[in-house]
Amino acid sequence: MISLLPALHETSGPTASREAVRFGEHVLTYAQLAGASTSLAGRIAGAGRVAVWATSTPETVVAVVAALLAGVPAVPLNPKTGERELAHIVADSAPSVVLAGAADVLPPSLGGLERLDVDTAAAATDPPPPEPSPGSPALIVYTSGTTGPPKGAILPRRAIAASLDALEDAWRWTADDVLVHALPLFHVHGLILGVLGPLRRGGSVRHLGRFTTEGVARELASGGTMLFGVPTMYHRLAGALGDPAGSGSLTKALAGARLLVSGSAALPVHDHERIAAATGRRVIERYGMTETLMNTGVRADGEPRPGTVGPPLSGVDLRLVEEDGTVLDDTVSIGEIQVRGPNLFTGYLNRPEATAGAFTEDGWFRTGDMATIDADGYVRIVGRKATDLIKSGGYKIGAGEIENALLDHPGVREAAVTGEPDDDLGERIVAWVVPADPESPPGERELADHVADLLAPHKRPRAVRYLDVLPRNELGKIMKRSLGA
Repeated sequence: MISLLPALHETSGPTASREAVRFGEHVLTYAQLAGASTSLAGRIAGAGRVAVWATSTPETVVAVVAALLAGVPAVPLNPKTGERELAHIVADSAPSVVLAGAADVLPPSLGGLERLDVDTAAAATDPPPPEPSPGSPALIVYTSGTTGPPKGAILPRRAIAASLDALEDAWRWTADDVLVHALPLFHVHGLILGVLGPLRRGGSVRHLGRFTTEGVARELASGGTMLFGVPTMYHRLAGALGDPAGSGSLTKALAGARLLVSGSAALPVHDHERIAAATGRRVIERYGMTETLMNTGVRADGEPRPGTVGPPLSGVDLRLVEEDGTVLDDTVSIGEIQVRGPNLFTGYLNRPEATAGAFTEDGWFRTGDMATIDADGYVRIVGRKATDLIKSGGYKIGAGEIENALLDHPGVREAAVTGEPDDDLGERIVAWVVPADPESPPGERELADHVADLLAPHKRPRAVRYLDVLPRNELGKIMKRSLGA
């Protein structure tokens, strides 16, 4: 049976001595990671489920890898989660053990669990257990809970392997790649793509701990070949590139990277262009979800096209569907993305009704994301069905293209677009704007005309509301339900 992390089984030779993970000054080679993880795997074998206090540290990597080696489903916990939500996750997933760093202070909601401290210097005394079956659960990752209590998505080993291998194909990802990122390790982006991705290839990951433009420049300039980030990070990089005082080293570092990848939310076209103009390099985007892992991605040898997330990845079937279930076959209409393939989760923990409702009768997963598809297969996501599809005056309008149009205005620093009930139009378009100059914001009529000139008159905002900052979660996604409230 093929191993999920084959490089960890090479006990000697160049791979064993190669750097696997680095967090600041703390480095683990493949041999050291294998030893510590195998030792811990022996202690948790047969545990049922284990919770992982997922700080951005080597201890989290060792804990997750140990669970994978032991064949025990791991539940990554966000250390910043509030007590009520954390208590729900613990009660729902019912782990028997929590894995944490020795110095971690755990909240009261974890007090009833046995605690095992992770020792990154431990050495294995026994060989790793046999490789579990591909269909067995590897991780239970909880969704953000925007429409109710968070749900635990059960991710099998075959889904992780399928997604990472599809990205290997799309991005020409090899053992020679050194990935740089500062993403949290309780989520698909930072943990599965950002840690398990390099480890499956036999490559290296350098985690910054905390995102800084200086850290990105330093690690890319000293051997990093790939950068993973969310739009907030790339927005800050774009801003730093415009600062004459310190942009030289950052410009050179970004220009020298093999691949710049953005995900978890749409990267505004404005930031795409600013980075490309300064470095000559294009950021590429991909699209995935907790339940599906990766669905699409711009290929390393493909055309980086701002506003798109590329074509479907190898092994992924993707279609757009109307509200009545009609499958769309044109390149104009907006429809809901539905996917199927080996990358999908097996269901929501303890939620059979939610699981059944997430799939069509013929096995397609309903993503809730709305998109169009270009003639060459590139997917353009316009937003979430619940918050980003606006039905106004008989038109279906995606919030994303209006947001990009607003960001093209020099007086706009950040923008979000929502729909609100309107007796005449059904819904009216509302723009939420953070002005570049708070003392002199662009006028409502000015912004409406700007959008109408770039797009179409029916897509202009009918109201503009000014904010100091847009509410975002830790991955940089705008929390539009907070705007509505």
